[in-house]
Amino acid sequence: MDDVSPQPFIDAVMAYQKTAAMKAAIALDLFTAIAGEQGEVERIARRVQASERGVRILCDYLTVQGFLQKEAQRYRLTPSTEVFLTVSSPAWMGSIVDFLAAPEMISQWLDDPVAFVRNGGCVGLGTLAPDNPVWVKFARAMVPFVAPTAQGIAQQVSAWAKPPKRVLDVAAGHGLFGVSIAKAVPGAQVVATDWQPVLEVAQENAAAAGVSARYRTLAGSAFDVDWGKDFDLVLLTNFLHHFDASTCVQLLSKVRRSLAPGGRALAVEFVPDEDRVSPPFAAAFSFVMLASTPSGDAYTAREFEQMGRDAGFAKVSVAPLPPSPQSLVVFE
Repeated sequence: MDDVSPQPFIDAVMAYQKTAAMKAAIALDLFTAIAGEQGEVERIARRVQASERGVRILCDYLTVQGFLQKEAQRYRLTPSTEVFLTVSSPAWMGSIVDFLAAPEMISQWLDDPVAFVRNGGCVGLGTLAPDNPVWVKFARAMVPFVAPTAQGIAQQVSAWAKPPKRVLDVAAGHGLFGVSIAKAVPGAQVVATDWQPVLEVAQENAAAAGVSARYRTLAGSAFDVDWGKDFDLVLLTNFLHHFDASTCVQLLSKVRRSLAPGGRALAVEFVPDEDRVSPPFAAAFSFVMLASTPSGDAYTAREFEQMGRDAGFAKVSVAPLPPSPQSLVVFE
């Protein structure tokens, strides 16, 4: 029998403190300092230009939370912290704090959570408001989180018997999925759509990857902009979950009409099991959509299959994308 304890409830109510600690640690580049100063509080404090008392208490809290280890009054990183939270690591992902814990995102959840539960979605357009500046933050902050997935998909696509020559990246954001395919498939031409300020970030990433000559942008709403036809591949990465099923069918129908014969559409999504409570990360994503969109959701494989059929696709398949918590949905 499970232990009866109020601790999970208390931990949930105080979870904002863990967010605050992580925001402070990332802003101070605390984890890199711990590695560089052999875990000595005085030297760490001097390096991050903070009080010794403040650093000690923050480090103790992060140790309690499992991000650090402490021995003989010295701190050291855990293996995961060293890989993901020191700026010298190629897998550093500290920047995602700038989006996931941005003030406007936190207020979206904490200001009036009863309202979005009663309403069955956010009041107003939430993150779907046209030209919402939060998506510029997303484009700049989330690259470390999506880069491995984007590169993995690009490797899959480049191995197709007939790799795509014309690629459309819908709601491209940072542009990393289209950029990765342009790098992996010589000669592939990519058209990216999104709001103009967001596309400027995507263009920067295309230039950094050396594919700007084959990377074109088209500003506007995915539902309104005329992006053309005869694409071999359409990317819908982290986009369909923002809408209800009928709107997804509307968008997928537009995508299908824009494909060349034999073309495919690829969506990257959080896909829960039929019970909608597992696996944990994908299942919990529905709550993200409840708070931030009017009618978005995390859809099951069966629901994606039905959307694809309703939009006119003959075949829909869903496969996990390890080690990420997401899945690849293929519409053919």
